[in-house]
Amino acid sequence: MENVRKVDPVNPDIRVMDEAGAIIAGGGTVAFPTETVYGLGANALDDDACKKIFEIKGRQQDNPIIVHISDFDQLDYVSQGLSGKIREAFEMIWPGPLTVVLDKKNVGSVPTAGLGSVAVRMPAHRVPQELIRRSGYPIAAPSANKSGRPSPVYASEVVEDLGKKVDMILDGGPASFGVESTVIIFRKDEVVILRPGAFSAEDIKKFFNIKVSISGEVPDAPVSPGMKYRHYAPEKELVLGTDEDRIIEECKSGNVLFIGSSELAKKVNSESVILGSRENLYEIARNLFPSFRELDRSEYPRGIIEGFEERGIGLAIMNRIRKATGGKVI
Repeated sequence: MENVRKVDPVNPDIRVMDEAGAIIAGGGTVAFPTETVYGLGANALDDDACKKIFEIKGRQQDNPIIVHISDFDQLDYVSQGLSGKIREAFEMIWPGPLTVVLDKKNVGSVPTAGLGSVAVRMPAHRVPQELIRRSGYPIAAPSANKSGRPSPVYASEVVEDLGKKVDMILDGGPASFGVESTVIIFRKDEVVILRPGAFSAEDIKKFFNIKVSISGEVPDAPVSPGMKYRHYAPEKELVLGTDEDRIIEECKSGNVLFIGSSELAKKVNSESVILGSRENLYEIARNLFPSFRELDRSEYPRGIIEGFEERGIGLAIMNRIRKATGGKVI
């Protein structure tokens, strides 16, 4: 497609990045790789530009968008900022796959869904860093997929979902983590994980040295993406299998596609989409969303996916699986 431009993820062509930056500055949209998944970006300070994101994705208007920044000056411009030991911790963490919800400044009502807060992160990927710098603006960007669909790990998946609706798609190869950033908010003497993601709860505890809890609320007005609506789902039915014997029995029917670890795939003895080894949850995470799309492309009417240990990035994996299955468990 003519709107797709290949870029080196480590050393992107400056001419291409200047072109993409001009699109953002001019009120257009650009899809780009990050270390988590592909994002669909627009000027975070331009409400009309941000409206295009919601229209392109078919996204609910009350679902806020993360604002991506390239430095701490931009953090202080779009929010009330961070101070003391918390700021010192972020200076070690960022750039990285951790998003924080703060009181907002200078950001309109569209990317923040009319709230007084803004979700901010500094991506650890050269392409969005250059895009922000060359556009001259912080960039509001959710994942670059149709709302509710699996987040894209490859540019081809952005094309599949959004096609020519986006002004430019930057193809920088596969995203590294395959799941979105972790979203946190500070409340009193604790940090609350609003959305599990690529930055683990264990790492959060290590960096901030305070109590860490996980939000289980489904608010009427979510302050973070991923809190309210069904996400990440394939079009075909997908169920979570919690018992190996039951999974093996279900797969014997030949009418279901197994998605899971290489270890269990050997026992299932039927066609499978192998995510990787249970010993490497990062590999599992990287292949998770593409496996949902593979189910949709298959001849099978439904899929069954194995559950994984909820440690490290496994917490994010299981969060995405539960949302993708809509709570269906066998």
